Amino acid sequence: MGNSALKSHLETSQKTGVFQLTAKGLPEFPEELQRLTANLRTVDLSGNKIEVLPADIGNFLQLKSLTLNSNRLACLPSEIGKLKKLETLSLNGNRIQQLPPTLGQLKALRTLNLSGNQFSEFPPGLGTLRHLDLLDLSRNKIRNVPSALSELQTIEINLNQNQISVLSADVSLCPRLKVLRLEENCLELSSIPQSILGDSQVSLFSVEGNLFEVKDLRDLEGYDKYMERFTANKKKFT
Repeated sequence: MGNSALKSHLETSQKTGVFQLTAKGLPEFPEELQRLTANLRTVDLSGNKIEVLPADIGNFLQLKSLTLNSNRLACLPSEIGKLKKLETLSLNGNRIQQLPPTLGQLKALRTLNLSGNQFSEFPPGLGTLRHLDLLDLSRNKIRNVPSALSELQTIEINLNQNQISVLSADVSLCPRLKVLRLEENCLELSSIPQSILGDSQVSLFSVEGNLFEVKDLRDLEGYDKYMERFTANKKKFT
């Protein structure tokens, strides 16, 4: 991509606070963006070939939305934890296997999209994200949902299309969890904790495409309580 085109984008971004440059084959995070650290609120560099997010990302203190879907990122720098105003972090379709502990410092974060990466374990340390609305970990290689998940404050967790065969009963302790998506995993009916149905806040429990018929959920204790919550919240999901 020519320097003149990039320069034009930078000039516009200085005025708007938005930098969007998608599907241009960029091999790295544009160094020139460092000139705009005081201005930028939104950055979208999806569909490029970026392999490394530089430590300098920590300088973008006004950033509210960072989108790097469909790149080649394998990890994130610890400096990402400096982005105290970040509300949306979208990293779908990369090669990320784990998150830096500093990610838990993103106190304003509402949406964390990590679909289509290479997580084999549920990432720890997200319980400090008190304003999280959506955590999307679909299309990874996660095998079990651990008890630590009970610390999460998120409203929706998407774990569709993983390899999950173990689901901790402590998921029912998530204080704000309303939507739990577990479609196309490896769950048996016997591995569904009855507490999720009977004792949780979950009002949409989506388990199509596992190793049992969804209608068989009706036989589990707590199903009637779940259906009461589902019916009461149905309008929100349609």
